Amino acid sequence: MAIPKAERLMNLALCLRGSGRPLTKRELRTTIEAYLEVSGEDAFNRMFERDKDDLRELGMVIETVESVDGEIAYVARPGSNRLPPITLDVAEAAALGLAARVWQQARLAGAASGALQKLRAAGMPEADGDRDSGSVLEPRIPGGDAAFEPLMIACRERRPVTFPYRKSTAARPETRQVEPWALECWHGHWYLAGWDRDRGARRVFRLSRIMGRVTSRAGAFTAPVPDRVEVREAVAAWAGETALGRARIRLRADRGYPLRARAHEVRRIDDEWDELEIPHGHGLGAWLAEFGPDVVVLDPPDLRADVVDRLRAVAKG
Repeated sequence: MAIPKAERLMNLALCLRGSGRPLTKRELRTTIEAYLEVSGEDAFNRMFERDKDDLRELGMVIETVESVDGEIAYVARPGSNRLPPITLDVAEAAALGLAARVWQQARLAGAASGALQKLRAAGMPEADGDRDSGSVLEPRIPGGDAAFEPLMIACRERRPVTFPYRKSTAARPETRQVEPWALECWHGHWYLAGWDRDRGARRVFRLSRIMGRVTSRAGAFTAPVPDRVEVREAVAAWAGETALGRARIRLRADRGYPLRARAHEVRRIDDEWDELEIPHGHGLGAWLAEFGPDVVVLDPPDLRADVVDRLRAVAKG
């Protein structure tokens, strides 16, 4: 199995920084396991030059010197690659702590916790919530969707992806080809904004509706990435948060609490049903269809027809 690039770069950085003397390209190739797997000198030379450039872009200072044998050698001296003193105020420390909580259900939860411990040991101030471990209120940002980590990496590295996605109105998923831009958490769910290649338009995808593996693809983006990706605004419009009017629905008793929380008015009809007046905007039909038989749309007629069509499409499979 090929060794991941991140591990290869880490091993190269450790060798260059910890050897105590400059190392030639030949010595590095025989020392780092990932380079031993490369067949052909040309392929190794290209990989090594890319890795060296990547480390320099990450801020590592790599010096090129001449070894005692007259060969070109490389070294990363500890004095040139030492971080400056950490100076964070309480607000910045709180932001780092909140970012670490994104990983509370993800594979890198342990790494995030270890990073926070090292920052505190180096003098990072603690936020109020850190000093009181028994605090009743704590921000929770779940990162447990299997698609979260590969999509986050794809957004960072600007790599196109494909994944099977099931729309709220469909019974089966279909493959989507997407150029990912940004991820954002909204109302307890993670959403991806990006360019849908098949539809030639920007789209927002809810991660919980990705039904399989996210696959990274080679090649560059075909559409420009906006300077500001408004994920939350797009999702709000999709969910009917951008209200253009009001709608009247019947909602089964003790059901649909998100709808009740947004209602302008709630009236009890009988022991089984309540009548609600809720904000009506673009995309409300897709949201109401998710509640299935617990919701009956009364008005306006176009919203009622939209929900009925969606439910029929699901029923047909």
